Amino acid sequence: MAVAAPQIHRHTWLEDAQAIFAGTVMIALGINFYTQVGLLTGGTAGIAFLFSYISAFSFGQIFFVINLPFYWLAIRRIGWDFTLKTFLAVFLVSAFSDITPMFLQLENIHPFYATIVGSFLVGIGFLMLFRHNASLGGLNIMARYLFQTRGIPVGKFMMTVDCIVVFLSIFIVDLQLIAMSIFGAVILNFILVMNHKPGRYAVSL
Repeated sequence: MAVAAPQIHRHTWLEDAQAIFAGTVMIALGINFYTQVGLLTGGTAGIAFLFSYISAFSFGQIFFVINLPFYWLAIRRIGWDFTLKTFLAVFLVSAFSDITPMFLQLENIHPFYATIVGSFLVGIGFLMLFRHNASLGGLNIMARYLFQTRGIPVGKFMMTVDCIVVFLSIFIVDLQLIAMSIFGAVILNFILVMNHKPGRYAVSL
């Protein structure tokens, strides 16, 4: 006896909007945990952290600007729906990261606690974005483009970028904080690996 395939329901614009809003709020809060104690992360956000630590510009300002060149790749290779959602997500993370300190003060937070909780917040926020066909753009878009055009594995490209960010951070951040940042990256990626598995969810992403 044939079993009917489960009906797939696409997310509505309201579902997308609430997920992008909630996800970016959580990511921005996690970023403030990182920023308060001087932690880093990989990818485009890691580059933004480095520049924010050595310049007068905020993380949000730098993160928004360095993402701009990548959108044309997203339009060409992935589509307008993903690009517009990603642009909105990047804008909101940039804005929320800068305004969060106006409402929440984190002066006395332990680096170990900031690493764990910050990574949880960012990881959960990423999951919400991924499940609604959005991301935080940047080097993730470049990695996808290089894989499609040059066959360069996404994992190898991102690993190379992360290694460069860590190497450069040696001249800026304390070695103990670098070790904490690596620990936070492990937590973050563990959350993504455990919870973001293709085919697990019936909704169309």
